[in-house]
Amino acid sequence: MKELRSLKKYIWKYKYQILIGFSCILLTNYFLVYIPEDIKKSTNLVVDYLSDTQNQVPLSSSSIFDHPLFNKLGFQVSLIFIHAILQGLFLFVTRQKIIVSSRKIEYDLKNTLYQHYQILDANFYKRNNTGDLMSRITEDLGRVRELMGPALMYMLNTSVLLPMVIYNMFKANHILTYCVLIPFPILVISIYYVNKLVDEKSEKIQEKLSELTSFAQETFSGIRVVKSYVRENNITNYFAIECEEYKERSLALTKIDALWFPIIVLLIGISNVLVLLVGGNLVMKGEIKFGTLLQFMMFVNIVTFPVSNIGWVTGMIQRGITSMRRINEFLNTQPNIVSSTEKVDLTKDIIEFKNVNYTYQETGIHALNDVSFKIPSGEKWAIVGKTGSGKSTLAELLFRMYDIDSGAILIGAKKINTLDLNNYRTQIGYAPQEVFLFSDSIAQNVSFGKDTTNAKEIEDACKMSSIDNEIKQLPQQYETTVGERGVTLSGGQKQRISIARAFVGQPKLVVLDDCLSAVDAQTEHTILQNMEEALTGKTAIVITHRVFALQDFDNILVMHHGKIIEQGKHDILLSQKGMYAQMYEEQMKQHQE
Repeated sequence: MKELRSLKKYIWKYKYQILIGFSCILLTNYFLVYIPEDIKKSTNLVVDYLSDTQNQVPLSSSSIFDHPLFNKLGFQVSLIFIHAILQGLFLFVTRQKIIVSSRKIEYDLKNTLYQHYQILDANFYKRNNTGDLMSRITEDLGRVRELMGPALMYMLNTSVLLPMVIYNMFKANHILTYCVLIPFPILVISIYYVNKLVDEKSEKIQEKLSELTSFAQETFSGIRVVKSYVRENNITNYFAIECEEYKERSLALTKIDALWFPIIVLLIGISNVLVLLVGGNLVMKGEIKFGTLLQFMMFVNIVTFPVSNIGWVTGMIQRGITSMRRINEFLNTQPNIVSSTEKVDLTKDIIEFKNVNYTYQETGIHALNDVSFKIPSGEKWAIVGKTGSGKSTLAELLFRMYDIDSGAILIGAKKINTLDLNNYRTQIGYAPQEVFLFSDSIAQNVSFGKDTTNAKEIEDACKMSSIDNEIKQLPQQYETTVGERGVTLSGGQKQRISIARAFVGQPKLVVLDDCLSAVDAQTEHTILQNMEEALTGKTAIVITHRVFALQDFDNILVMHHGKIIEQGKHDILLSQKGMYAQMYEEQMKQHQE
């Protein structure tokens, strides 16, 4: 039960609703348990009246309300009716309070988990796949809701009802009470072993469900690759095999549930038989009245539902605990990247990398090796190099997606790990190497990074990125929905929308990470020319592998195997006849061809 400690604050938040629900459970069961007493008294009145042959009055329809038996039964029947109504009323309030509270707890916990997802760093998302994240925030949370709703309600109900019934049974007759309770030790032992099995199998089922969700999500996201390589049958067969394993695990748990209910029914049947045999014998001996036997038969029937549901409830509790354990794994994961309090102004502050080293933990690749440079505010810099030279790593470290191994990244002489990340990142416009568009309108995608609905600002950004004309040819223009991950657009169109997104909101620093790889050279040159005015007064870092469009940049860094091997302006680098000049000559030849 230690896994449920994290739910304490939610239970405390809705403590009054839960307390009202618990109070109503007490009242519901009080009136429920009192009904057999009313039935006993009513039955004994009838039996005693029928046994008294000397004082019996013939029953006639004309005098039914004046009949002595009716007068005796009237009050008891009224009590049964009133107790039944009150029991139903309090049962309704119980469900309203406890079940509704469980829905609210689910809502709060889902928001808490989702918000926690937002603060976790990039390494967390490398270690965990999307399907597992989705499974925990949907399937696992649903099981926790069942634990805090129906399971809690039935558990409290059973905990209250059984002592009430047992107390009233002992008060009525000790011998018949023992007859009812004889099977209970077997029930307790069964619950212990069933709980253990349910826990083990629930964990395996949830793990397999996460794997299935992840596989399906990846398949749907990469459906074009699947179709291009004609792997539909292979994918389907693999999914069928995984589903078969999930089915087998689920059936194993279902078999336990299927066995559990008959055991409960058998134990209750034994109680019924014992009460009938022993109670019938006591009635014939005159030691108890027939009403007491009927009362005990009703007691057995009253405990039948909660006892028969012990297996179902304990299974629900165990599955809920297992799911809460999985949720706690993520809630207890702390981000490595934590925001601090220092503020900066990127229109004034110099960006400096000072002897920076970084190695990717997952692969052990040493991406940056003793990298140092300073970018004065307002300048336009380019970073070039071949694939794997560390260009994109520079951008990710500049955003503090990861923390460096050694050295320092300074923004206006302040270390990047001392900055308020919200303040810092909102000053940056970023077009990443891997473009991601949401299944929304083009306008919403362009304005995603900033809180703006200014149509002119959105349109100006699209003009600058040379995508405006193509958008206006679409049926709904800027309100056209691009589909999941921008599937309805070409690679070049998605990249240019990503660039437009980077410029909306007038950022102080613009970082373009090889975001023109899918457009032709002429379009790239046009976009870079359009940027001249948009970059006025801004610091810009353009990461690219193309070098022939960089003549107007203030400085160019040439990277190779994680090191800066050359730097300077375009003409200076050409005159050095180094790697930059070699890349320039090769690309010019390709362009001429």
